[in-house]
Amino acid sequence: MKDPVTLSSGITYDRPNIEKWIEAGNFTCPLTNRVLRSLEPIPNHIIRKKIQDWCVENRSHGIERIPTPRVPVSSMEVSEILSKIDVACKKQDGAGCRDLVAKVKSLAKESERNKRCIVSNGIGNVLSEAFAAFSMAAFDENVSVLEEILSALVIMFPLAGEAKGFLGSASAVHCLIWFLSSGDLSRRRNAVLALKELVSSMEDQRKILNQLSEMEGAIEALLKLIKSPICSTSTKASLTIIYHMITSYGNDKQVGNKLVNLGIVPLLLEMLVDAERGMCEKALGVLDGIFDTEQGREMARKNALTMPVLVKKILRVSNMATEFSVSILWKLCKEEKKEDDGVLIEALQVGAFQKLLLLLQLGCVEKTKDRVSDLLKMLNPYRSKIECVDPIDHFKGLKRPF
Repeated sequence: MKDPVTLSSGITYDRPNIEKWIEAGNFTCPLTNRVLRSLEPIPNHIIRKKIQDWCVENRSHGIERIPTPRVPVSSMEVSEILSKIDVACKKQDGAGCRDLVAKVKSLAKESERNKRCIVSNGIGNVLSEAFAAFSMAAFDENVSVLEEILSALVIMFPLAGEAKGFLGSASAVHCLIWFLSSGDLSRRRNAVLALKELVSSMEDQRKILNQLSEMEGAIEALLKLIKSPICSTSTKASLTIIYHMITSYGNDKQVGNKLVNLGIVPLLLEMLVDAERGMCEKALGVLDGIFDTEQGREMARKNALTMPVLVKKILRVSNMATEFSVSILWKLCKEEKKEDDGVLIEALQVGAFQKLLLLLQLGCVEKTKDRVSDLLKMLNPYRSKIECVDPIDHFKGLKRPF
């Protein structure tokens, strides 16, 4: 034992083990099988002191003294803090609320056990409601408390439906977009993670996407997180939001065209050259949505990286990356003007025909299979005119990682 605790049955156990027992849904003492009157284990200071004394006596054998563990937060303590946050919020006491939220955040960071206890007591709802309340006033006046609440909320993700309802209010979303556009790195990171949490849910998704699309500077702020990344997590969150914007927002192509004008196509193609799996899938998903616009496809045709990168990603990253790559190739080739066959020729030159034929033989989902068949029909007439890559060399060492 390192952290002995006693249950209401009078039996002492090591804290991590008995907590696993209780969290698994057991409400009895493992030894006596008695129903526990309380699920809060009590620290056994006498046993802990004996363990520490024994460690000291045997230090000549290389045994180190076990440090006195911190007592985990209890449900009662969490409930008291949350009640105080609620009161401070109603009084619009920004300083008091900020200090209480900082305390909760500190406790959650101490241990995973503390975090689980805090989350189970409804911290998400309380913090989201507080964020919505303080965001209704002038942002400048409440910026410190709003930042503190947001940084604590990010630690508590994922949020439940009610919490998302508070965070998805008009004033709260407006505040998140305002944070996203500001210069503070931590603020921008937390804002984009919160927005990703909201747009990943179907509830009020369109309303939030509308606000993002219409607010000046929001799209530029999302793109900035890709151009000048803070961390991979925030970059992936930004790509996820952009993906939802271009695939869910209306039938017009305004958002896609705006992103093309801001330079998203060459930016993502360069990213794809050496992107890891998660980043690669998200970047390809965004490009697939962008290439529904003629402006996006035209920009891709002019970029020398387009064909080599897309063909390379087929069968080398994941099923999802392969499906997005095939979809993009299909859109570029299908929509090409009849008098201009440059895309088809370039695709053949980088080995697209062999790759697609192999994919057809290995198998894929029906939609992708249909597009592969279309692509092979479009490419076939040009095969005799173009010197393609050697299929043996091109597929040497190819492995399916899925």
